[in-house]
Amino acid sequence: MACSWQSNLPYNVQKQHNNANMEDRLLNILLVEDDSVDVMNVQRAFSKNHITNPLHVAYNGVEALNMLRGQNGKPKLSPTPRIILLDINMPKMNGLEFLKELRSDPELQSISVFVMTTSNDEQDKIEAYRLNVAGYILKPLSFEKFVAAVSILNSYWKLCVQPEQEGIVLGPKNGYFE
Repeated sequence: MACSWQSNLPYNVQKQHNNANMEDRLLNILLVEDDSVDVMNVQRAFSKNHITNPLHVAYNGVEALNMLRGQNGKPKLSPTPRIILLDINMPKMNGLEFLKELRSDPELQSISVFVMTTSNDEQDKIEAYRLNVAGYILKPLSFEKFVAAVSILNSYWKLCVQPEQEGIVLGPKNGYFE
């Protein structure tokens, strides 16, 4: 029978320990979205779901790359976001162009990307999955459905275990990720 060392602790101590672990695991999230109303909806959905992860916003792919790399007057996001929420239809550099650039950068290629877009174009979906997105989500029309979608994403990334060291480059070697 497996048992946790925490099971011998009072409930309030267990809860404090679990909350501290969750705070330690807060991941930076980068939202790449050109529509200010959609940015506000994501922020509101985070708030309604009690998501406290730092949320950074870039309004196009060029700005997002500058933030990730610390170029062109943008300070480098630190720690590097482990999750990107990405729109497809944006000016300057669209989401698919951004994904191609991201996946070709050894320091950024392992970031998990979730596409959140209104584009239901089959070619966009195929290209996004070819570029190794973690998911392709059509933006719901109602705010309530959007809040539910963000809640599911939050549950997913809370379950995922991330490497603890920043700067580790995860990439294909002989066709496999190591």
